[in-house]
Order: sequence, then C-alpha cells, then structure tokens
Amino acid sequence: MYKVFVNDKPIIITSSSKKENNYPLYTFKNIVLEDILHKLNNNEIDGVNLYSSDLKRDWSLFLLNMEVIPAAGGLVLNPKKEVLFIYRNNTWDLPKGWIEKDESIESAAIREVEEECGIFNLSILKKLNTTYHIYFQRGLKLKETHWFLMSSDFDKELAPQTEEGITKVLFKNDTEINEALQNTYANIKLVYDTYKER
Repeated sequence: MYKVFVNDKPIIITSSSKKENNYPLYTFKNIVLEDILHKLNNNEIDGVNLYSSDLKRDWSLFLLNMEVIPAAGGLVLNPKKEVLFIYRNNTWDLPKGWIEKDESIESAAIREVEEECGIFNLSILKKLNTTYHIYFQRGLKLKETHWFLMSSDFDKELAPQTEEGITKVLFKNDTEINEALQNTYANIKLVYDTYKER
C-alpha cells in the first residue's frame, strides 16, 4: 500500500479491494490523476482509494505523472525519550530536507536535522518509514521523505534555522507531543505512529 497526501488528504494506492475507510474506491487503471487532484483540492472528496491489481507496476505509472523530490529527516530522541520538534509556518513538524546530489539518504537525514535544529551527536538507530506528499511548484512534485529514528545526548541550547522559517526547536514529552500532533501534518502523524508501533 502507498499513501500519498495532497494537502493532508490521502490518495491510497492499494492491492486490497476491501474498503477500510469512507473514501470512494476507484480502479487505478480507470482514473485520470488530474480529476482526482482537482476533487481533493476543491474539497469534493476527503481522500480516495485506488485499487491496483499490480501495485509495483501501478506505483511506477503513478510516479511518471510528476517529478520526484527525494528528502530525508529524523525523529530524534534524547536520553529522556522526548522527541525533537520544529515549529515552522505555525505548525509543528519534524526536521527534514532535500537530499543533495551524491549524498546518501542517511547523511542527508543527519545533515538536515543538524542544520534545522543546531543539534549534534546524532546517531541513526533504524529506518522508520517513507512518506509521500504531492505539491504544486512549477509543475506537479512528489516529495518522497525517508525517515529515520535517531538519538542524541546533545545537552546544549538548540538553535532553530531561522532562514528556513523555523522559529522554535525543542524536545517534547508525551503530553506535549499529543498537543503538537493536533497541529501538524498527516505525514508527521504517520512517522510518529510508526515509531510508537515499534
């Protein structure tokens, strides 16, 4: 299954024909992507299921419609098991950014977390998941973000990367995390849920 968000509304490409939500179900081969995007952007539907008989093939076909922008980021834990959040555009987020040419996914994830948060001594513990969201910027783009669970014992003051629009960086405990998740993106909830499930 692939879950791609358009303004926090999911396009779910699935090999299961069983409906597990209230979104309409279409057959992948019968859809016109522009129509689906139009309906999502105009609030005609809150999400959509696309049934695929060949998930690998249909995912490749889906990606042909847009430019894929690879990115990487981290869900960072401190020794108290608090989670590192950034605040940007009036929304709580996790640090992430584009992968540069000839850079490994892991190196990009660490570099972006360091740059956005002013934190060091990062260690990657494991890969969490990959999230996808579509946006429009000189054409259709799909941001494919690879997420890693990280840890750090860095105990100095954190520094938000203000030139990237980040105004706060801080570790949050469980109560604060639950509050932050009320004001974040659907992809960030997916990353956090993946972390909690494991």
